[in-house]
Parts: sequence; structure tokens; C-alpha cells
Amino acid sequence: MLAVPVFDVSGKRVGDVEVDPALLGGTVRPALLKQAVVTHQDRWRQRSARTKGRSDTEGSTRKLYRQKGTGHARAGTIRTPVRRGGGRAFAKRVPGAVKVLSKGMRRLARNNAILAKIQAEDAMIVQDLRCAEPRTKTITAVLAALGVAKSSLLATAEHDRNVHLSCRNIPDMDVRPVAELNAYDVLHRRKLIFTRPAFERLLEGLTGGDAKATGK
Repeated sequence: MLAVPVFDVSGKRVGDVEVDPALLGGTVRPALLKQAVVTHQDRWRQRSARTKGRSDTEGSTRKLYRQKGTGHARAGTIRTPVRRGGGRAFAKRVPGAVKVLSKGMRRLARNNAILAKIQAEDAMIVQDLRCAEPRTKTITAVLAALGVAKSSLLATAEHDRNVHLSCRNIPDMDVRPVAELNAYDVLHRRKLIFTRPAFERLLEGLTGGDAKATGK
């Protein structure tokens, strides 16, 4: 069993939550995580770069003049890249098909990413994290109390407007509902922070609603 530390908003450790590694895939699969990250980044490509090659330019495909006996250098068609108005030698083309992962692979990659964070002791749970109003100072105080000085990802049980607005001005910090987590989001940030309801919802999804987060 793996233990995920639980802290209050003052930074005091108040217990641990035990998690069965088998629920998160058992072992970390680096090849799958790399595939998930590459697939995620592939969707950011604009896919609009395109230049004309020899086959795209106007002009005859006839050889301009015979190969020998004219006194000129050898020449092919007027579309050759060495002539003005010809096509590009290595024309840019629209990339091929978008990379796709199956639903099962995406889910396993997300679980493996969370497992990797827990094993590296870069995951934690925060109790009673609430924002009555959008206020960045509230979140920065909690991060300082937790000793989180590097990039972080905060997972909430559902979309919380006040928490989202409180975190958006903090450099290198993302906020995601736990249902929207993916492998790239988890791996992109150094620390993974769950609210207690978010972690319980994660476990409910992993166990089909048969178990909840338990611990000291």
C-alpha cells in the first residue's frame, strides 16, 4: 500500500491515506507515459504549414530542350526548384493523421502518472481548502505553508470558480477538476495537490464507487 500525506491549510500533517497501487496500474510504464505526452502535444500543432512543391506549380512537364548538343546546362521541366517560379525542393506538407490513444490507454496513462507522483512523494492531500471569494493571497499562503515552491497542479472535486480565479495569477500553477485530469497535466507540474473531496472522487472512479479514501 502507498501512503499519501494529508495536510491542513496551515501545513500541519494530520494523517495519511492508503492507496492500493494496483488501482493505479501497479507499476509505472514510462513508454506509455511518453506516448500519452506526445499524443497530447500533437493536438497543439497548427497543421496549416504548406508550401508548393514541383507538382503544385504551374508549367509544362516537358523537358525544356534536349539533353546534349545545345551548349546549355542540362535542364528538366520548368517547374524545377532551381528556376524562378519553380516548386520548393522540400515543400512543407500538412502533417499526417492525428495521434490517438484509446480510452483505456488514456485512463491507464493518467493513473500511472498519479502513481509516479505518489511514489516520488510529490503528491499530497489538503483538507478544508476553500475560498469564500477570489483571493490569490489565500492560495499562496497555503502553498507556502505546504512548502510548495515549484510548479504545482491543484485537483478539485469539481469546477470551483473562486479557487480557479485565486490560482490563475500564480506562476506555474494549474487547477483542474479531477474528472479532467490527464497524464500530461499531472506530469507537466512538479507537485500534485488534491483536495480531500477530489481524492475521494478519484478513488470512487477507480473502484466503481465501492470504496472511499480511508486513512488516519
